[in-house]
Amino acid sequence: MDFRTTTLRELHEKLVSGEVTPGDLLDHSKSVIEDRNPTVNAFIEVFDGQDTNIDPKKGTLAGIPMAVKDNILFKGKKVSGASKMLENYVASYDAKVAELLAKEGALLMGRTNMDEFAMGTSTESSYYGVTRNPLDETRVPGGSSGGPAAAVAAGMVAYTLGSDTGGSIRQPAACCGVVGLKPSYGSVSRRGLFAMSSSLDVIGPITNSVEDAELVFNAINEYDELDNTSVLPEVRVRYQEKNTNGKVIGVPRAFLRLEGIHPEVLANFESSIKKMEDLGYTIVDIDLPTIEHALAVYYIIQPAEASSNLARYDGIRYGLSVPGDDLLDGYLKTKTEGFGREVQRRIMLGTYVLSSGYHDEYYYKARALRAKITEEVHQAFDQVDIIATPTAPNTAFKLGEKQDPLSLYLEDLFTVPANLTGNPAISIPSGKDENGMPFGMHFTAPMFCENKLFEISKDFERAILN
Repeated sequence: MDFRTTTLRELHEKLVSGEVTPGDLLDHSKSVIEDRNPTVNAFIEVFDGQDTNIDPKKGTLAGIPMAVKDNILFKGKKVSGASKMLENYVASYDAKVAELLAKEGALLMGRTNMDEFAMGTSTESSYYGVTRNPLDETRVPGGSSGGPAAAVAAGMVAYTLGSDTGGSIRQPAACCGVVGLKPSYGSVSRRGLFAMSSSLDVIGPITNSVEDAELVFNAINEYDELDNTSVLPEVRVRYQEKNTNGKVIGVPRAFLRLEGIHPEVLANFESSIKKMEDLGYTIVDIDLPTIEHALAVYYIIQPAEASSNLARYDGIRYGLSVPGDDLLDGYLKTKTEGFGREVQRRIMLGTYVLSSGYHDEYYYKARALRAKITEEVHQAFDQVDIIATPTAPNTAFKLGEKQDPLSLYLEDLFTVPANLTGNPAISIPSGKDENGMPFGMHFTAPMFCENKLFEISKDFERAILN
């Protein structure tokens, strides 16, 4: 049994036929975790006492081992956001996705490592130490969902759930050679996910195949009346009915000419697009004039929202509390000791762009430009089915290689637009570089058109495998 080469549907069929039991899969998962996790460090905590008395007919995911990023709540389990600030916090309720997975009979193995409070692109900022890429342990697994991606790539579990604010599912999926899906904003409930940037955060799956991503998405894709960002089913249908184009892929060529994109990445992208053309797809160039500013817009809006959301961690209500000489000193000591450098950096940046005298100059302009980028992307889907780019400008780099924060931020170049616009997007492995590290192909679809995204992605996956 190998989770990396056995699909979720195949595992389900083996369970239903009695060829394997949930207990067998649990033992296999624990064995691989024990073997690989000491060096990869994908798991922060492996849970004990799982109930393997699961009827496989309960759901397609029933009895199949999986794991979650350390910012999704499961009642009675620790959840910390990979931060010292919440090191011993125990969830008091289930996230909506936890409820849905329980209904499916999923077998939760534990919580996986991440960049602290999901702020990073390499999983080097975790309070629990760096996660290593299981394909080459001298390299990063990407981030911030580096732990979930590494766990799948190492065969520790069959699939994981991560969160994606600016590429945090798709970029590590590309680095680790697996599939990562960011659903449409409003399709998967955010209730029970640590709020980092509330207008950008989305929960999604990391899997070994597009079909597996589709199965997991279908299990967690449900309207939640307790989440005010969850979109009503009838509204989703109206978006889907609007998009009836043929097999047309749009490529924003000007976007691909920006500095910092590795030539190997571009060469792989062109050869991958050619394979889609060979399958009968039409490739057209599209113009998205303001998308080149998406990264700058993101790194104003995301820190602004994060600084607001993380203000609650003050050492008084819950979390780490470091006594001070007075109230202000207590705040300073708690936040200095509780937050790592990257989180502190983004809080300060966000507070600055929201401050009096600067919010008009930065924050409101970024919001206006975000609306313009969204308008351009949505209009592009009047002409094309899918927008294609590489997932990241580089493949997985060496641990410690990128010490400058700006060089790390540039890894989000191709993924942040989908978070700003809300569109569903996916990363699919598309070959390997000269060092054997994976490339990723990135597809973006119209709002709530995940079915179209899966259909085209499966075609691409078959073309690459053949």
